[in-house]
Amino acid sequence: MSEGVEATAVFRGGFKAEVSARGHRVSVDEPVELGGEDIGFMPTELLCAALASCFALAMGHVARKRQIEAPGLEVTVRAERVGRELRYERLTIEARADMAADALAELVARAERFCWVSNTLSSGVSFEYRSRPLQ
Repeated sequence: MSEGVEATAVFRGGFKAEVSARGHRVSVDEPVELGGEDIGFMPTELLCAALASCFALAMGHVARKRQIEAPGLEVTVRAERVGRELRYERLTIEARADMAADALAELVARAERFCWVSNTLSSGVSFEYRSRPLQ
């Protein structure tokens, strides 16, 4: 498995884009009330989706290793905006499953170290912006 991942977004006009990675595709857009056509996820929803799905997989991994059943396992991520700023200040990860509360809490605690997305976000990852003509 490669040490890095890559996704490419192709702008499709308005607020639309098509994102691809490893041959998979997803449409991205804004809701109608924000000027889009609502044909797909908002980019910020994809951020929450990446975190929710990664944490769910981490919990499943930990449960399998410990031979624990976690029926109905669901992970929801909620993002809280900072006033009118174009960023979020808090991401809340909530896990639910049909199991005892203490066992679920232990599963969450053990899964934290296996979630690539939360580990990346919480580390204060740096950004590098580049430009390159298509020609």
